Parts: sequence; structure tokens; C-alpha cells
Amino acid sequence: MLFVSMHFHAQELALANQNGKYGYITKTGDWQIEPNFKVAKNFSEDLAEASNDGKTWGFINRKGEWVIEPVFDKTKEFNSGIAVVLKDKEWIYINTKGEPILTNVSTDKIYDFKEGYAIIRNGDSVGFINTKGETVVPVKFTKAFDFENGYAKVLENGKWGLIDPSGNYFVKTEYDGVSNYYDGNVVANLGDTHGLIINNEFKVVEGAEKIWDFSNNSNITYAKKGDKIGFINNKGEWIIEPAYDKARAFVKGLAPVMKDKEWGYINTKGDVVIPFQYKDAEIFSEDGLAPVKSSKLWGFINTEGKLVIEEKYDITAGGFSIFQKNNLKGFKDGVARVKEKKSWSYINTNGEVIKGLQFDNLELFN
Repeated sequence: MLFVSMHFHAQELALANQNGKYGYITKTGDWQIEPNFKVAKNFSEDLAEASNDGKTWGFINRKGEWVIEPVFDKTKEFNSGIAVVLKDKEWIYINTKGEPILTNVSTDKIYDFKEGYAIIRNGDSVGFINTKGETVVPVKFTKAFDFENGYAKVLENGKWGLIDPSGNYFVKTEYDGVSNYYDGNVVANLGDTHGLIINNEFKVVEGAEKIWDFSNNSNITYAKKGDKIGFINNKGEWIIEPAYDKARAFVKGLAPVMKDKEWGYINTKGDVVIPFQYKDAEIFSEDGLAPVKSSKLWGFINTEGKLVIEEKYDITAGGFSIFQKNNLKGFKDGVARVKEKKSWSYINTNGEVIKGLQFDNLELFN
């Protein structure tokens, strides 16, 4: 099998624990890296943190070979070709060869890189550096979050906004809250007034008490009005009047909504397509299946509301929770991680356990 260095060509692997040891499986259910590690973490940029003894950490490649020997007390994942590690009680940056880099960066705290930039802190103010260690955003903000989709949320003089990697304001720091940028959409609020940033102007959404971001759907999101939840479009117009106690995002033209303690699914016209009958329900995946449960355990329905995988699984508690960042609940690329009784496994869209394999713990593929 050919392994190449670029992340988007590499075969996706899932971290799995069997008999107390950690290794990595392929989507066919085969061990790509045998479970020989005392502890390990997910791959990021084709390198994964691993430890033979649970005390010293290094990084392996997707063949299971040590690329950076386990000599660190603690490690964080690679991003933008740089990782943060703890050695001799000092946090430092390293490159993919394990060499210390950016040793001249002036910061009171070392932060992880994301999307090519990392926060730096001097006293009570923060800014950003690039992967060369150059300050690209001056240290002038009270608080900042990592860049996401090209922009970072920043707090200045008690107000929130968004900046680009050069420090230019994409959304001026004039708001009491802003969302991240998703496909052109930004949610914001001025006090109790909620709306969207459209063409650099604040568009008030009439009566909105809260608006969720557009991370799952670029055209429609859900919002609260009068203690009920409905849906708005990306122009800030109500398209489904607030009538629900809870709601989740539209995917595949359907959204789960809750009314009178039962969940069902509506279409973008607000018509009930799948009746209110579930104790809980999640969004559809691109595979066209959604997790639902009538009692304690989860199964999966298709977009017609037919139960195609019986309700016998746990899905929401996940893998090695201290490492888990993406708590995906359902299918992705034809497989879903599920727990039956005390064992985790992957099932396909037919509900078949891949190779019949079961694990003590199991992570998502990446």
C-alpha cells in the first residue's frame, strides 16, 4: 500500500483500544497499526501522538513508525506543521522532525497553531504569529480565539469582532457577541438585539432572542423567539415561525424538531415529514441516515422515516473522551461508530458490523 505525505491522500485511520492496548484500524476493519501502544491519540497531519509507557510521548506516522522519538513529557497534535510539546518543564514548538523552532517568539504562554497562526500573549493582551514566528496581528486584544474558516474572533474594549490573518477587521469590534464565519454568514448581537452581519451591516432579525450559527447549513439556521424555536434564512428572514421547544440543523432538506417532549422532522416549508414520536433525534448525515431513539438506545432512520437500523446502540458517549474533539453522532462516509453493551464497533449503512470486530474504545476516522 502506498503512503504519501499529503494528508488528503493518506488513508483514514481510527484509533482503537483492544485488550488495553492502542492501535489503528482501516475502514475495512483491518489493523493498519497493531495495538502495541499503552496510549495513543488521533492522527493530525499524518502524525499521531503515542506512548509506549504512558509517561514519555512521541509521534508516529501512518505506518506506525516513530517519526519523532518518545522523549517528551506531554505533547499536543500537529497543526500547520508545528506541534507544542513539554520537555524539561518547558513548553516549546517543534517541527515535524522533532526539532525546536520559533525559539525567539516573545509570549507569556505557548498556544497551538491552527490554520497557520497561533495566539501569543504579553501580559493581558493577545495577538497572532505565523508559522515563521512573525507577529502578523499586533498584541492588542483582550481575548482571541483560533482562526476558523479564515477569520478569528477577538475581544477589544469589551466588544467582539472578527479579523483576518493580517489583523484587518472583517467585522468591527462593535458587538456583544459574534459567531465564527461559515460560508459567508456571521451571527451577532448588540445587547438583547440579535441579527446577522450582511454586507458589513448589522441586520436585526425581528424578535430573535438567540440565533444559532450556520455551521451545519449555509442557507438556514434556527433561532429562538418568544421562548420557541423556528428557522431563519441567511438574509435574516423568518421562514418557519417559532413553534418548537428544541431544534437542530437542516441536512438533506430535513431538520429534527421537538414539540411536547417528542421529536420529529420537518422540511424547509415547515411541513411535518416524519411524525413526532421519538425521545431524541439527531441531524441527518450526507449518507441519508439520522440517529433516533424511542427509549434508551439509538437506531437510524432514512429520509422517509423508515427505521433501517434497529434501536440497540449507544452513540453519544464517545471513544476516549479526554481526547475527543469531534463528537460526531451518526454516519460519515458510510460508517458510524456505535456502542452495543460494553463494546464499540463501526457499522455500515446496512447496519452490519465491519468484520464483526468489537473494541474496548474506538475513535472517529481521520
